[in-house]
Order: sequence, then structure tokens, then C-alpha cells
Amino acid sequence: MNSLGFLRTTACALLLTGASLGAAHAQSISQALAAAYDHAPDLQSALLSAKASSEGIVQAKAGALPTIGASISGSQSASLVGGNWTSGQSLSTGLSYNQTIYDNNRTAARVEAARAAAEVAEFQIRNTEQNVLLQVVQAYMSVLSGRDLLSLRQENISFFQAQLQSAQDRLDVGEGTRIDVAQAEARLAQGQAAYQAALSTLQTSEATFQRLVGQRPQGLSTSHDYANLIPRSIDAAISEAEIGHPAILLSKASIRAAQASSDAAKAAFGPTATVTGSVGTSWTGPSGGAQDGIRGSLGFQINIPIYAGGAIGSGVRQANLNQIKSEVDAMGVYDQIREAVISAWTGIQSADAQISAAQAAVTSSNTVLDGVIQERDLGTATTLDVLNAQADLTSAREALINASNGKTVATFSLLSAMGRLTARDLGLPVRIKTAVPYTQAVEDVWQELRTVVE
Repeated sequence: MNSLGFLRTTACALLLTGASLGAAHAQSISQALAAAYDHAPDLQSALLSAKASSEGIVQAKAGALPTIGASISGSQSASLVGGNWTSGQSLSTGLSYNQTIYDNNRTAARVEAARAAAEVAEFQIRNTEQNVLLQVVQAYMSVLSGRDLLSLRQENISFFQAQLQSAQDRLDVGEGTRIDVAQAEARLAQGQAAYQAALSTLQTSEATFQRLVGQRPQGLSTSHDYANLIPRSIDAAISEAEIGHPAILLSKASIRAAQASSDAAKAAFGPTATVTGSVGTSWTGPSGGAQDGIRGSLGFQINIPIYAGGAIGSGVRQANLNQIKSEVDAMGVYDQIREAVISAWTGIQSADAQISAAQAAVTSSNTVLDGVIQERDLGTATTLDVLNAQADLTSAREALINASNGKTVATFSLLSAMGRLTARDLGLPVRIKTAVPYTQAVEDVWQELRTVVE
């Protein structure tokens, strides 16, 4: 089989396979987004990170709660002295209690910082969710447009084949030239190369789609009803983004965490007071001793830092710098979100204009091609004119495919820039990933003790 026949067979197989799979398993954008939401490793990783951050709250709270421990120890001894064999045993048990009753509000600041850090991690889930879903839309549209381009370039090959055959026929009857044949052959070779490039790009796009969604793309369609989430003005879009975008909420929580960490660092200059207590028993055998019985103690300790080698002051300065940095970072996030909204908004407007222009170009190029073919048949135009007209039509049709793809991606990009490209806003049939229930559960500070008792 020659290379041309192989290309045609491959194209037909791909198109027929895609059509049969699409008929059996149609996959809308919503279905792809839902599948990706459940599948995405990045999203699962963000959820686990948020749960891990929640444990910081428990660890911070422990600074103001008592620590209670139990101990038991025993020994067996034996000795042989002067021919006399002696042995003995001892056993002691005890309970200890230790609690910080004042630390200049250092623990309270640490708890606030830990809660803010847990919020940062929760908003990171939402931010990751937006990034994952936007990547899915981009991959979805890349596959869809890739298949359209592959079909278009297959049609282009068929057209060039027909023109090559026509040029050869005219040459055989003495009405054409070898130049016409050579030009048709050159365009056919270019068309085959363009087809192979489109095929390679499509295969890459399908691999990306499968990585993100966890399924092969089947029966894709551009239809969706998410355009109603787009506000009517760019100012409204920017305002909505500045209020609810997870990256902005994340930056606000980061400021809170930095402020609380600064308070905790300053509190290290103050005194701390702790209370300690213990109770225990001891027994020695077999004859016992004067130390056998029950004993207990209760005490307190106050520590006031005087000099720590500069560590405390350095910690305060570091915390203050981190707080300033978090505020500067938040300003940058606001600017980035505003830029993203404007870029996506103008992208939609530009795509609309490109679609209109491409539709007009396709209509015009079709008319021109038909006219040039008639002129060629009448001898007033050349084969090169026909080939150029076909190239113009192909370019116009490719521009229309790319513009339509660009509008869909720009629409979802705007939703992402506004902070609304989430499973909840899109109404996806999935269980929302959030660490809030886990955080609420682990904040039960007596859970560890109840687990021991049970």
C-alpha cells in the first residue's frame, strides 16, 4: 500500500472509530469535568495537604491543655555475700500532670495562626480545583478542534488528489502542462505533511485528556450552558473576582496567619507559668521498707526570659517581615486576578470577532474556489489558481475552528478568573472535596483521651 492509501485508510479508521464510540458513549464537557474532578491526583493531593494542615490546630491547642502520663516500673535483685543469698523486688507506679496556665497569649496566637493556615490549605483546594477544571476544558477543546482539523486536512488531501488526477488527465489529452501536474503533486505532499502534523497533535491532545480525565475522549461536543454564569459587564466580573476568587481568599488567610505568627513571636518576651503534680505508690519486697506507700506532690513554676542570645528578637523581626511579605503578595494576587479577568473578557470579544470574520471568509472562499475551478475548466485560470483558492479556503476553515475553540476556552477562562470554575458553581454531580469536616472533627481536643479510655 502506498503512503497516500495508508493516510486515507488511517483517517477513515479514526473517523469511523470516533463516530461509533461517540454514538455509544457521548461525553459532554460537564461529564468530562465531573470525571476529572473525581480522578485528578492534584486535587486529591491538595485535599490531603489541607487535612494535614488541620492537625496544626490540634497541636497548637495542646499548648494550653494539660499533659497527663502514667508510669510503672519494677525490678528484681539478688546477691550472694558471705555465703548468704538475698533477693528482693520493687514496684512503683505514678501519675504525672503538667499544664501551662499562662504564656502571655502565645498559645492563643499559635491557635489562630494554625486556623488561618488550615483556611489557606482549604482555599488551595479551591484554587487547584479551578486550575484542574480549566486544564480539562483546554484539553477537551484541543481534542475536539484537533479532530475537526484532522477531518479538514483529510478533505484537503482528497481535493488535491482530485486536482492531481485532473491535471494529469489534461496533460494526457494535450490540454495541460507538466507544470500543472508538478504543482498539484507539491500541494498534495504539503497536504499529507499537514495531515500527519494534525494527527500527531491530536494524539498528544488525547493523551493529555486521558491523563486529566482518566478516560479516553469519546463523542465530544461543544455544547454547554455555563455562559449564563458570565456577568454582563467587565466591571461586574472584576468585582466578583475580587470578592470570591480562592486565590484572593487564600492571600487574606495568609495575612491572618502571618499576623498571628507575629503575635506569637512577640509573646515569647513574656513570662510563662506552669503547674505540675504527681502521685504514686511504691512497694519493695519481700520484707517491705520505710519508703513503701503512697506519695504525691504539687508545684508551680514561673519563667521570665531575660536573655536568649538574640533568638527571641530575631524571631519577632522574622515574623514581622513575613507579615509584610504576605500583604505585598496579596496586592500582587489582586493585580493578577484583575489582569486574568480582563484578558479572558477581551478574549471572548476577540473570539466573537474572529468567528464572524472566519465565517465570512469561508463563505467568500467557497465562492471564489467554485469560480476559479470553472475558469480553469474554461481555460482562463490555471491549476495553480485553483490550488491557491483551495489553500485560502482551508485557512479560513481552520481559522473558524480555532476561533470557535478559542471562544469556549476564553469563556471558561473567565469563569476561572472570577473564581467560579468550581464543581459547586458548575453544578457537577460530584461529592465536593473539602477538609472542613475533617478539621471540625480533629478540633475535638479530648478525642485522644477518650480513645485511650475506650
